[in-house]
Amino acid sequence: MFTIRSSILRPQLRPTISLLHSSSYTFSSAAAIEAERTISKGPRNDWTRDEIKSIYDSPVLDLLFHGAQVHRHAHNFREVQQCTLLSIKTGGCSEDCSYCPQSSRYDTGLKAQRLMSKDAVLEAAKKAKEAGSTRFCMGAAWRETVGRKTNFNQILEYVKEIRNMGMEVCCTLGMLEQQQAVELKKAGLTAYNHNLDTSREYYPNIITTRSYDERLETLQFVRDAGINVCSGGIIGLGEAEADRVGLLHTLATLPTHPESVPINALIAVKGTPLQDQKPVNIWEMIRMIASARIIMPKAMVRLSAGRVRFSMPEQALCFLAGANSIFTGEKLLTTPNNDFDADQLMFKVLGLTPKAPSFSDDATFETNACEEVASTSG
Repeated sequence: MFTIRSSILRPQLRPTISLLHSSSYTFSSAAAIEAERTISKGPRNDWTRDEIKSIYDSPVLDLLFHGAQVHRHAHNFREVQQCTLLSIKTGGCSEDCSYCPQSSRYDTGLKAQRLMSKDAVLEAAKKAKEAGSTRFCMGAAWRETVGRKTNFNQILEYVKEIRNMGMEVCCTLGMLEQQQAVELKKAGLTAYNHNLDTSREYYPNIITTRSYDERLETLQFVRDAGINVCSGGIIGLGEAEADRVGLLHTLATLPTHPESVPINALIAVKGTPLQDQKPVNIWEMIRMIASARIIMPKAMVRLSAGRVRFSMPEQALCFLAGANSIFTGEKLLTTPNNDFDADQLMFKVLGLTPKAPSFSDDATFETNACEEVASTSG
């Protein structure tokens, strides 16, 4: 009797299972299609805005899932790099970046300071390494380094010393000239950060004292010198989603993708023109992170400013979507950051492992590349 029942039931179950399978493949989002293409064919630099918009607009859970697929294909998905960002020259900047409390044009209560001493910077780097950071980033509130020869030479010494500690070294010093990029490379600089901030179209609403093309020129000087490019942007500036797509499009169609893509959520600071902007929600961050991961699979996608507002579960979703770097320490330049102990607990709970520093440069290649760039700039 049991055998007869089984034979009767089986034909009734098969159409149901078949229906479930067929319905699961009736719709493939752009995130699914492009993630599969990225995994099978690797990075590309000929993205169109429409393609990136389709990825960004995919259902958020689909985007999250396929961002995670690409991430697991291109990286050790448990590894997250810990970086420390120190403001070595705070305040008094002549630029008018609407989000920045370091601009001299805004009354934010921040006092301008001189360049930090070598001993103070090296002590901060030492503490950062002891706390688990493998990249030490130095930021100076300048529009550019031109005309700052003494300070620039001091920073070259900082770079050499910190690199000798066995850490990756990054700087963000404003606009560079080609020869300065060459000198930073010779000193051992790993990466140079110069964010595009937003789309070319929305950019004039945020900054008027430096053009978009000047930012791109600095990135080219950095790349030509053989330094890794770190460039991303900020969301929550009042921009439209089309501007977020535009930012991603510019980054993804550079001749070579940035090695690092920081995704920042605005921290609105009282006294700046953007002080009343609403906070970015977690799903907006996930859309940016997962989209960046799919279109720039090999880049380090850095969960940067604004992380302090996100809970551990929310940050876990960011790591799942493709983020694989955070900034640790109590401050990011001048704004609050996550507590060290909370980050250590998060690593333990989520099973994350700290990423070791990466020094892929060959010394001979460095010397030759620097000499070649130096000769062309003379």
